[in-house]
Amino acid sequence: MKRNKIIFYVSTALLTLLMLFSVSMYIFKHEDVSVMFSKFGYPTYIIYPYAVAKLLGLFSIWNPKFKTIKEWAYAGFCFAFILAFFAHFMISDGGQTSALIAMILLIISYIFNKKTQN
Repeated sequence: MKRNKIIFYVSTALLTLLMLFSVSMYIFKHEDVSVMFSKFGYPTYIIYPYAVAKLLGLFSIWNPKFKTIKEWAYAGFCFAFILAFFAHFMISDGGQTSALIAMILLIISYIFNKKTQN
């Protein structure tokens, strides 16, 4: 059981660091992110709400009281990472690797979260 918790905490911490890096880019390098979103064909007005959604998702994943919201956060991150992977792949900017790493960390975090709850 201790091994499962360690794997959960390490994978979730790495995922959190990746998401916090992403959010910091959205906030502090807004112009660069706006250019990237424009290349994807996404509207740039969603950058700040997307950053807030990522922070709320991280909060709910770390909070053990929100079991249902935690499931929604995992699902939301899953969809976001899949879409990010294909968006980066389609414009060939090399960003699909970070989306793939985030997806792997998310899957590991989800599986070991379930194992620690049982």
